[in-house]
Amino acid sequence: MGQTARVTVLWWVSVVALLVWVWLALCHGGFWRTDQRLPRGGGEPGKWPSVVVLVPARDEAEVLPLSLPGLLAQEYPGRARVVLVDDHSTDGTGELARELARRTGGLELVVATPPPLPEGWTGKLWALRHGVEQAGADAEWLLLTDADIAHRPGSLRALVAAGEGAGLDLVSQMARLRVVSGWERLIVPAFVYFFAQLYPFRRSNRPRSRTAAAAGGCSLVRRGALERAGGVAAIRGAVIDDVSLARAVKRAGGRTWLGLADRVDSVRPYPGLASLWRMVSRSAYAQLRYSPMLLVGTVAGLALVYLVPPVAALAGVAAGAWWTAGAGLAAWAVMAGTYAPMLRYYGQPVAAAPLLPFTALLYLLMTVDSAVQHWRGRGAAWKGRTYPRPQRAE
Repeated sequence: MGQTARVTVLWWVSVVALLVWVWLALCHGGFWRTDQRLPRGGGEPGKWPSVVVLVPARDEAEVLPLSLPGLLAQEYPGRARVVLVDDHSTDGTGELARELARRTGGLELVVATPPPLPEGWTGKLWALRHGVEQAGADAEWLLLTDADIAHRPGSLRALVAAGEGAGLDLVSQMARLRVVSGWERLIVPAFVYFFAQLYPFRRSNRPRSRTAAAAGGCSLVRRGALERAGGVAAIRGAVIDDVSLARAVKRAGGRTWLGLADRVDSVRPYPGLASLWRMVSRSAYAQLRYSPMLLVGTVAGLALVYLVPPVAALAGVAAGAWWTAGAGLAAWAVMAGTYAPMLRYYGQPVAAAPLLPFTALLYLLMTVDSAVQHWRGRGAAWKGRTYPRPQRAE
């Protein structure tokens, strides 16, 4: 194929990429907007319901001092307590949690240990199931939060007020992840951006929409809604448990809500590319339902949407093909424009938005690596456990 033919093909492909970006920006649920905050309709309840906070923890001694004290210090007008499920940790997680509770005071802390992990369950969901049992039948709301999630003052009160005031059954917030190292600044905002593109929050929040999503680090669910959805057992083998929970609650007729957090932060550090790579690749292929066809489609889609625009722009300039360069630049500009609000949310310079294609290339490689690890039988590895095959509830 000659240079003229290659430029012509690149022109057509760049036009397609531009049209895709215009559609994404205007018609894809406003995925790029960052104004989804806790609903405030209805105000605070006259009588505050009882809440039990469930914290599954496995070898979390490193982050507990940064997260648990703030959770125990929550001022809540009703009855509330914290159940930390120590999932057979080897680093003294349970003992440390008790010591932090003695120093901090505040909400009552119960440390429980689940029975050995049975076949067909992921470790986190088995721990949550045990936590639900420990919560007791009088708990009206359950706050499912991870051991690396720090709650600022007023977080629990605001979550319950939103759930009660808006008549919701699941209130979930995407915790603000840490952005300290250079790799975190490059990859973390894009992680949330891609998640919102996959599951537009506004669509997920519509009762009749088929889209359903939640953030596992902070999900407040009504006890009754969880039971109607089949309990934790309904999603017992799910690697991506947050989305599975939202789908189960929504299928059972519950109302769900997902947004970005102002008072909920992840304190887990990802200082280097390797740790961030593992965070993404451990569940990326599960997100594609372990389907080779979906993997091929995803790789092709990422290449078209994120890689073609800069390639067309640079190649068009080099070849003097200004229409090709213009189409590529226009698509690149729309892409960067939709990414800018997320960068602002994370306090990062908007000037970094044009780097999104490079970050997308990294995510493409992480997704392929996730599939390769699955095919090798390593599957979704986390906390010393590996889930090599998709587990389904009966």
